Amino acid sequence: MRDKNIILIGFMGVGKGTIARAIVAQSNYFAIDTDDLIESLENTKIKKIFAKEGEPYFRDLEKKCALWCEKNLQGTIISTGGGFYRQENIHKIGTVIYLKASFESIIKRLENAPNSKAKFKKRPLLQDLDKAKDIYNQRVKEYESVADIVIDVDDFDAQKAVKNILKAI
Repeated sequence: MRDKNIILIGFMGVGKGTIARAIVAQSNYFAIDTDDLIESLENTKIKKIFAKEGEPYFRDLEKKCALWCEKNLQGTIISTGGGFYRQENIHKIGTVIYLKASFESIIKRLENAPNSKAKFKKRPLLQDLDKAKDIYNQRVKEYESVADIVIDVDDFDAQKAVKNILKAI
C-alpha cells in the first residue's frame, strides 16, 4: 500500500498542500506539489508563467510533470494544481483522491487565512471570482468522474481529512 502514490485533486485553495503535509506527519509517505515541480523546471512562479506564456503552455508543463511523476515516484503524496486532474496518465500515477468543498467555503477559507493576500495572489485564476466560480462549476463533475475516492472537506479539518484518506486507502 505505501508503495502506491496518492494524488490529491480538487479546486485551487481546497487544501491539497495542507492535507498532504498532514498525511506526511502521520505516515511513511513523503509529499511533492506539482506546481512546485513546474516552478523548479521553469525557474519562475506559476503566476509569471501564465502571464508570460499563457495557460496552454502551462498545461503542457503539467503534462511533462505528470509523465515524470508516473516514471519516478513511488509512495508519494502528490498535491496537484487545480487542472492537473485532466492528465491522461493520472491513474497510472496512483490513487486519485478528490478533496471536495463548495466554492464558497474555499473562498471563505482563503479570505480568513493569515496570509490571505498571498494565497489569492499566487492563484492567477482566482483574480476574477466570477470567472473562478464558472471554472469551479465546470470542474466539479469532472473531478468526481476522475476520482477513485471522494473526501468531503467542506468543514475543513485537516486531521479529519487525513484520517478519512488513510482509512479509505
